Amino acid sequence: MYLRSTPRRNKDGSVVRYLQLAHNAWDPATKRSKVQVIYNFGRDDASNRQALVRLAASVVKILEPAQLLDVAADGLEFVDSQPFGAVWVLDALWRQLELDGTFRGMRRDGALDPAAERVLFALVASRALAGSADPPAEVARWVNEDVFVDGLPATTEDACRKVTKWLCEVSGRLQEEVFHRVADRLDLKADLLFFESAHGGLQPGLGLDGDEDPQGEGSKDAQSLAPPWGCHEAHQTVIGLAVTRTGIPLRIWRWPGCTDDAAMIRQAKEDMKDWTLSRVIRTADRGRPIAADRHALRKDDDHPYIVGAKLRSGSAEADAALSRQGRYHRVAANLRVKEVHIAADERFVICRDTRTAQRDAEVRTRLVEELSALIDGTDRLSVAERTDLHMEISANPRMRRYLRLTPGGLLRIDVKAVKAEENLDGKYLVRTTDPELPAEEIALGYMRLLECERTWRDLLAGLRRLKSRGEPGDRGHLLLTWLSLLLVRIAESRTGLSWSGLRREFDRIKLGTFAARTGLLRQRTEITEEQYELLAALGLAPPPRIIQITPSDGGRRRAGPHAMSRPPARMAGGGS
Repeated sequence: MYLRSTPRRNKDGSVVRYLQLAHNAWDPATKRSKVQVIYNFGRDDASNRQALVRLAASVVKILEPAQLLDVAADGLEFVDSQPFGAVWVLDALWRQLELDGTFRGMRRDGALDPAAERVLFALVASRALAGSADPPAEVARWVNEDVFVDGLPATTEDACRKVTKWLCEVSGRLQEEVFHRVADRLDLKADLLFFESAHGGLQPGLGLDGDEDPQGEGSKDAQSLAPPWGCHEAHQTVIGLAVTRTGIPLRIWRWPGCTDDAAMIRQAKEDMKDWTLSRVIRTADRGRPIAADRHALRKDDDHPYIVGAKLRSGSAEADAALSRQGRYHRVAANLRVKEVHIAADERFVICRDTRTAQRDAEVRTRLVEELSALIDGTDRLSVAERTDLHMEISANPRMRRYLRLTPGGLLRIDVKAVKAEENLDGKYLVRTTDPELPAEEIALGYMRLLECERTWRDLLAGLRRLKSRGEPGDRGHLLLTWLSLLLVRIAESRTGLSWSGLRREFDRIKLGTFAARTGLLRQRTEITEEQYELLAALGLAPPPRIIQITPSDGGRRRAGPHAMSRPPARMAGGGS
């Protein structure tokens, strides 16, 4: 039985629709199905429809839960569920930047399959969602089994290898095309790029004071990189990034580990001379080679730099800058800056991030509590036992700064050190030789660079050995990671949240697959209010509720609002 709305023509020629409860009965005489009306509900108007809703609610009350489920499912069987939201957001940004059209236009006739652009997107998305350095076989398995990629129901390892090889062949043209496309779509101020390099993509001591890797030991993967052929550096490869003021990476380079900074800058400027850029500023976090060689670079006025200075280095200039009185000026919701003049040929900018300050305070409180628990009751220990404990604690640089040894050999919390650390909460000291760039832009550029570095480090968490001899697989890996970083940084800059938090929130949007006798139905879960707000911040419309309807080869279902006999529905709302 089913409910239908039937039109009838009145004597005056007007048409009125009536609600009827009917079913199809087989007529053996005519050998065809006929509609038999069981009950007339009257005119199809609002009052009668409300009465039907009340009737349906009354019928539902007498059904058992299992019966109600069967009625609601109407023959559908739930067969699978996949994370959907994060890959859909990346795909929507990909289309919004018109990168899909860019790569389709660059594809050589006959060289790649028409679905190569979709394979390329899957390779890029896998960097952000399935971990870095995935071999083609793992990417193919990820696409075929774990996620839903619009326009790519399945792929192969060979297809992934072909696209990666092609990517390396068009590397230069590719990056220029992406630069112009992204700059136009995002209206980027590309007259100034911050240029940053990191050995092996993972630089020891990359974290800030109070941040990850506080001991400055770096990643085990970074330490395991062997020196390149003919080089005697501790690292194998230098990765260069050109980053906009807002932290959007627009180009990537790779050099042998023995390449000097001046050569990197020269090549970067040469490669980007036709990109409508007026200046390229060398930027580095504290502890990088450029920070240690500032005096050599200061002689070259054509290479201005912005570097982070260590707060606890004991430098007279750093101490003088931090002790200088003055008001902070608000730059962003969480960032305050203050410019101080210490040297004639350098400018110093003190930055204070309120969010980082809160985190630093929480970390310090936890460390002091742990240290207090370790030294509690140690006065009763022997001198030798206290010495052993003191040496053990001193091996931890995060705790030893808060530990004090009294003249009598007793272990105490250093209250003065705790107070001194409180004055450094959330602060960064930046020094530059650029005479024109405003202090606000120096601070924001440096902060965006740090955000870009953190995201790059996260994407390369599974970094394997990168050789400096130019293997296509290595170049392809870096290009794919750069494209992934581009999408991720756009999402982070628009929402103000880290990619890990965005991914966790969007992955709560699942894609359910339902099977029926006549085909498959894919439908997303409900979108929460927080997810709606994030999508709005990204400039994206929510994904449609029904993602795909795929009919089976046999049988057809009666016409309806979601009839399976329709051709497969393409996922809408892809940002284009």
